[in-house]
Order: sequence, then C-alpha cells, then structure tokens
Amino acid sequence: MVLQVMPIKKALDSLPSKGKVIITAPQGKTFNEEMAQKWAKEDELTFICGHYEGFDQRVYDLADETVSIGDYVLTGGELPTMSMIDATVRLLPGILGNAASPVEESFSHGLLEYPQYTRPADFEGQKVPEVLTSGNHQKIAEWRHKEALRATYLHRPDMLENRELTDEEQRMLKEIKNEIN
Repeated sequence: MVLQVMPIKKALDSLPSKGKVIITAPQGKTFNEEMAQKWAKEDELTFICGHYEGFDQRVYDLADETVSIGDYVLTGGELPTMSMIDATVRLLPGILGNAASPVEESFSHGLLEYPQYTRPADFEGQKVPEVLTSGNHQKIAEWRHKEALRATYLHRPDMLENRELTDEEQRMLKEIKNEIN
C-alpha cells in the first residue's frame, strides 16, 4: 500500500508551525553527524515516516529533505526517525552532562573516537597505556589523536578519503601503517 498525499498534507496543515519537514525513506541522502549538527540549530523539525510501499510521489514535494539511515529497508520510518532524533537532540545544550562530550566524540572531527579506559589500570594483564596515566596532557592529546586516526583507518577508512590530513596526521598515519604491517 502506498501512503496517500491528502492525509499527510492535512496532518502538516494542522500543525501551528512545522519547521523543517523531513521524510525518512531508503532513497534519501544518508544521515550523518553533519546533518545532526545542522538540525540541532533548527527551532522545529517535523518527520514524516515511511511505511508499507512508501509514499505517493507528491508527498516528497511537501518535504524539505528526504533522509535515509543506510542502504537497507526497514518496515517503517519510525526507527530511523528515532535514531536521527537521538543523534540530533544530544547536540543541544544541556542534554549531555558534559558540554564537551559531543565535541570530543566520534565523527565530530571527521575521525572515529580514540579508545577509552577506566579503572583498574591492569585488568587480567591488559594494561591502560602508560601515556594515559603519565599526567602529560600534551602527550595524552597526541596519543588520543593518533589512536583516533588508527581507529578510523582500521574501521572506517572511507572517512579518511574526504579528509584533508595535516602533515602531522600524514606522519601519524604512516607510523600506524608501519606498525600494522
């Protein structure tokens, strides 16, 4: 069953204000952190969730954007919408306990996040890297940057294709490749 345009148009018209209107559908642009950051600056977002066989083509004319969460099809657009809302809302001031958290996490600088550790310093022979317990904040920052680069190279090399690496990052990446081989 294809969702009709008239009920969706009536629903949108019934809203006092709707802000940016977003349709969830497999043919949309793939959602990413950059979109979440832009949406977090909007006053309002309205999501139209796909279902069944999708929408009457004219529904797409009612939306500002059509967005997907990946190259697969779900039974409805509700789960993608919840994922996108969560990724967006967490960027709003006051949502997370630490205001720096969304800035330091994966994707915020075009790299995956570095590994993180807590107590104990030695768990069954697996030790926290010494640099992290050294107290040398510059060395810790360098280690984190290199390990974020390593995680991205190993798990999401596609993210590095669009990133302009600094000379220092190129040096680190060369070291990482040598360490792996």
